Amino acid sequence: MLRGRAVMLVLVLAATLAQLGPLRAQEAGPEGPHYGAWELLADRAEAAVENPDMPESELEALRARVVDYRLQFLEAQAVNQDRIETLREQIAALGEPPGEDEVEAPEIAERRRELTERLAERQAPLLTADEAFRRADGIIGSIDRVLRERQADALLTLWPTPLNPANWWAGVNVLISSGLTLYGEVYNAWLDPARRSEMLADLPITLGALALAALLLLRGRGWMEQLTVRLLQSTAILRGRTVAAFALSLSQLLVPFLGLTLLRTAILSSRLTGPTIELLVDALVPAGMMVFFARWLSLQLFPPITDPGIPIRLPDEARRRGRVLALMLGLTAALRMIHEPLNAPDLQSDAANSALIYPLVLLAGFLLIRLSRVLKNHELPEAADETAAVPGFFDRMLQLVARVCVVLPVVAAVLGAVGYVTAATQIVFALAASLALAGVMIILHRLITAIYIAVLGDRHDGPSEALVPALAGMVLAIVAIPILAVIWGVRETELFEIWVRFREGFALGETRVAPGNILSFILVFVIGFLVTRALQGALSASVLPKTTMERGAQKAITSGVGYVGIVIAALVAFSTAGIDLSGLAIVAGALSVGIGFGLQNIVSNFVSGVILLIERPVSEGDWVEVGPVMGTVSRISVRSTVIETFDRSEVIVPNADLISNAVTNYTKSNTTGRVIIPVGVAYGTDTRRVERILREIIEAQPIVALTPPPSVLFLSFGADALEFEIRAILRDVNFLWSVKSDVNHEIARRFAEEGIEVPFAQRDIWLRNPEALGGKPAQSPPKAPLETGTPAQETSPSTELHFDEPPDGGGLEDE
Repeated sequence: MLRGRAVMLVLVLAATLAQLGPLRAQEAGPEGPHYGAWELLADRAEAAVENPDMPESELEALRARVVDYRLQFLEAQAVNQDRIETLREQIAALGEPPGEDEVEAPEIAERRRELTERLAERQAPLLTADEAFRRADGIIGSIDRVLRERQADALLTLWPTPLNPANWWAGVNVLISSGLTLYGEVYNAWLDPARRSEMLADLPITLGALALAALLLLRGRGWMEQLTVRLLQSTAILRGRTVAAFALSLSQLLVPFLGLTLLRTAILSSRLTGPTIELLVDALVPAGMMVFFARWLSLQLFPPITDPGIPIRLPDEARRRGRVLALMLGLTAALRMIHEPLNAPDLQSDAANSALIYPLVLLAGFLLIRLSRVLKNHELPEAADETAAVPGFFDRMLQLVARVCVVLPVVAAVLGAVGYVTAATQIVFALAASLALAGVMIILHRLITAIYIAVLGDRHDGPSEALVPALAGMVLAIVAIPILAVIWGVRETELFEIWVRFREGFALGETRVAPGNILSFILVFVIGFLVTRALQGALSASVLPKTTMERGAQKAITSGVGYVGIVIAALVAFSTAGIDLSGLAIVAGALSVGIGFGLQNIVSNFVSGVILLIERPVSEGDWVEVGPVMGTVSRISVRSTVIETFDRSEVIVPNADLISNAVTNYTKSNTTGRVIIPVGVAYGTDTRRVERILREIIEAQPIVALTPPPSVLFLSFGADALEFEIRAILRDVNFLWSVKSDVNHEIARRFAEEGIEVPFAQRDIWLRNPEALGGKPAQSPPKAPLETGTPAQETSPSTELHFDEPPDGGGLEDE
């Protein structure tokens, strides 16, 4: 029944959307709603709300008619809106009305009066429709409130406790009476000569349908299951195997449906029927499909073979138990569906109904508790390293569901034992239907993921990280919410009322924004965005590379087209959706001042980014130096520029810094650059020989340009060395550091061969009170200073430590 109500919700929405136009056109007529008929209907509906004995079916019928009228009134409020706006503008064009002591020209006064009368005439139907709309809306709310209260009262109805053995005989008597009723209907049909002759005439059809139904029900489903398992185990189809297996598994539902339909045909063609048997036959197909659906769902969630694509990871034995329990739950739900046409609970006593339904509640609750124990065997995914696996969102939700499957059946059993059998039945079977819905959503999500992989190919990081399956999961969860609400007792009309409120939208300025406007805005903007991206791709890949423009200019044009295209797409989307933002101009102007102060840095960076793209002082691939940052420009956006340093780290520099601060671009116009290498030699070295050796070394470098030729300069007499400097022009400045390294290596080698000494600094350190440093008694100073350091021929500095008094009696100092 719960599943039927969920299906009924979808049918109601589809039928309403499909028949909305014809209903309104038929009842409203060419001149608008019929207000006389509406007044009669409204009075009748208000009286029905006040009548506590009014049947729910009558209230539902009245509500449906009131909803139709409300839709007519809503449309009537939108009639002549354009003409009314025109009249208002005409009146405003005449200027402000004159004051008490002012006199207006007769022609203007007459025209103002005429336009005002026309405006009042045009607005009168709108005001009438608005008043009727509000009355209809109030009546619908009152009917919903009454139906809600009656539904709650029905759930909280206290029946005689089913634990009382005296009530058991009432249930047994109902079963015996139902059995005798079936026997009587068959016996009476057999005694009817006309029916018996028709049965004998249709006997071949009946026997053929019965045989084919038995074949499909007993063997067909098993054949389809074996084919599905073989397809999953087959290696002939690798890509799309899951999709093909799912499509084939649907035959496990189609074949039993055909079998049940043939069985129903065979029973009806036998003519051995009556009112009760016909009701049972009508319930045969949905009840039987409930069993086969439970079997199919269990095979999808607990497959006989290990399937890594199933998110519920269970051992083989746990999966087998899960299949059995799911099938038993389907049988229990089928028995509940057959109970109503067989035993006619509306005609039985509360004691009999309590004794008949409560065993089904206990059985369903027991099966749910056993199923929760199966779900607790769910295995967490293996961790990538040796650390313990962390439960994901699905794992945590599955654990929560397992706990709920224990708590709610126990609560239902207690409520049913007290006498609240209706509430207990709702809890248990709603929980079972919710589990079935969750299973269907898991299967659909797996199917969408499999289709995504089959079409686009498997990804390296796995399908769970893909965007499309994740979005599909969100959409499925949203779709499941109204179905879940219906399962737990929310009426379909209440959900439709929520949809109507949602469809009315909200006011934005002087425009009412409805979901249709939002969808059209999103659709047009997405199309414009995709067209912009396609145009950018065509420019960057096909058109601009064939021109003589630099790569930076090509990048600037491509980025500019992207920004302009997005702005145009947004404007077109607003226009298509009919969203008028002129009413928000004042608010936007007030907010722009505060936002301007808060976003001034962002705006500054944006403007600087536009300037960079237009003037191109730096381009992608340039070697630049901005303050302490030096590296290669890897990307320029409208807000910032990314510079990749030589240690392969990325530094994000705001574009405003590139415009307002000094920037050194080593490769702006060309890649040539100068290298400067300082060299020092010891005093007493032949300076001409040093100059000749350094010149030979630098001229031997292949990347050094010979025009202009490199130079070796004797700069000055330094404190520790004779200072020289090598200056040369490199054909590619990107090799600056490698050239410096090679030249230094060669200088060290040649100076060692030529016996030229590279000097280093020497220092004498005097300590006044050495005994105070170590906390020991003073010792006599050494005869000579203690020298530590390296020999003179090495290139590291030497240090002399003196522990006697310095000449000037000072403290710690350098000489």
